[in-house]
Amino acid sequence: MATRVIGIGETVLDILFKNDQPQKAVPGGSTFNSIVSLGRAGVNCVMVTEVGDDHIGDMTCRFLRDNGVSDEFVCRHKGTKSHITLAFLNEHNDAQYTFYKDHASAALDGRLPDLTSDDIVLFGSFFAINPIIRPAVSTLLHNARQAGAWLYYDINFRKSHIPDIPNVLANIEENMQLADVVRGSKEDFEYLYGLSDADAIYEKVKPFCNRFILTDGARSIRIYTPSGCEIFPVQKIETVSTVGAGDNFNAGYIYAKLQGFDTPSERVEMAQRWSQDVCRQIGNNISDELAKELRL
Repeated sequence: MATRVIGIGETVLDILFKNDQPQKAVPGGSTFNSIVSLGRAGVNCVMVTEVGDDHIGDMTCRFLRDNGVSDEFVCRHKGTKSHITLAFLNEHNDAQYTFYKDHASAALDGRLPDLTSDDIVLFGSFFAINPIIRPAVSTLLHNARQAGAWLYYDINFRKSHIPDIPNVLANIEENMQLADVVRGSKEDFEYLYGLSDADAIYEKVKPFCNRFILTDGARSIRIYTPSGCEIFPVQKIETVSTVGAGDNFNAGYIYAKLQGFDTPSERVEMAQRWSQDVCRQIGNNISDELAKELRL
């Protein structure tokens, strides 16, 4: 069976603002952004998510298909509304987010994919830890682990969910244990554990994961393994928007794995290339030019 990349995560309509004026509206979500970019590059992808039974839901499913991603596992319920996120870009083109979501109404009770050892599973954000849908997500992740799939977990924990930490921390730590690679930002661990020192963060997560990627915005990337830590500088570029930067880092890392790149330096180089490409434009996904160049 050919390798598939299976994304498990939330879907929103991202509306991007600059100087308080709307610039673009596009379907998004952390894992969603990664999967769409991979689909553009010709990777066999499916998305496991839920959207509303509304016009935005129709847009989202069509957007997946238009970018080569299967929407057969998108769960929709009659009478539900899709989520919306407003992203306000500041003078540095970094985004401040306002979320319009009803996490309590989330449901993931549709058909789910059967997993094999050929599959790559990308999952993360609150969708992967939401207690409302945790039983379905946990079952899917455990099935993937048992099948021998390769799992990549992006923690991507938002400040707005700090009050939820007592109810979701065990889910986060279980996700780290299930994953082959865990990526988190320093900001994630400031929220979760009150830690900002890189080595202290790794000591905290080391019991849960063997390969850990720590990112810190425009500062150096660290990859920790039981054999030590490698540090990779981040190339400075002129940005238009940083929305989707981390999501496309994840996508580029997975693409590098699909290409047979085994060393951390090769994978981080490709991940940065994807991340930088999306930062040079208003949008959530890699450009048509990069996608055409890399298309599998």
